[in-house]
Amino acid sequence: MSTLTTPTEVSSPPRFTQDSLGWVPWVQPLAEEELTERHYEGLVQPQRAKNPYFRLLARDPEVLAARTRTDLDIFYNTAGGLGRAERELGAAVASRSNGCVYCASVHSGFATHYSKRGDDVQRLLDEGVRADLGDDVWNAVRDAVVALTATPVRFGAAHVAALHEAGLDDAAVLDVINSGAFFNWANRLMLSLGEPETT
Repeated sequence: MSTLTTPTEVSSPPRFTQDSLGWVPWVQPLAEEELTERHYEGLVQPQRAKNPYFRLLARDPEVLAARTRTDLDIFYNTAGGLGRAERELGAAVASRSNGCVYCASVHSGFATHYSKRGDDVQRLLDEGVRADLGDDVWNAVRDAVVALTATPVRFGAAHVAALHEAGLDDAAVLDVINSGAFFNWANRLMLSLGEPETT
């Protein structure tokens, strides 16, 4: 069995970045050669076997499968409701709010890619969750997700009203809630299992 990387060996990234990062687990993940058909069913997408985070979660493949299908449905099922850029923005805001540098890097990069608004996304990373993101929709998404990420949750009817006033319909409001709430949970799991590193 290989040893885990100790925190002193990790090259920590800048506090928040859109650069691609690695992730170092504090708990031993399964090795790729240990993965069985049951583990691959849990991964849902075989390429996730390259990622140590997903190989760690594959120790409970049924739960991982449910988690991954939920993730994919929230972010890729864009036939109606919120656009992909705003879903990714929700994940980036949740990650910036609760301090998950790794997830903030992934989802801020996607938000930039799908929106072509890299300056607004970078402002979120640099200035934090109070930053002006450039328009009513993005600011309403930010406020709703920050409230969802708080413990105890501060989200309420006023956030729904602000999202509607910004022009979002009920399906889009639900997508904001789903993306924010999912990453509120997912970040805390990742934060308890390892740390990001520069690659």
